Amino acid sequence: MRTQFITDDQGKKLAVILPIKEYNKMVDGLEELEDIRLYDAAKNGKQEYIDAEQAFKEIEEARRNEGV
Repeated sequence: MRTQFITDDQGKKLAVILPIKEYNKMVDGLEELEDIRLYDAAKNGKQEYIDAEQAFKEIEEARRNEGV
C-alpha cells in the first residue's frame, strides 16, 4: 500500500493519504467486523420469541402511534 502523509511544520503527521481502493477495502473490512460484533452480541443476548400474530399487532400499533 502506498501511503502519503500530511505533516505540520515540525514534521508531525497530521493526516494520511491512501489510494481509494485501499480505503474502500479498509472500510469494507471494518463494516464486516461490525457485523460480526453485532451478530455475536445478538447471539449471546437474551432471546425472546413471540408468535407472528402478536408481532404484527405490535407493528400495527406502533405505526398507528407514529401517526399521532
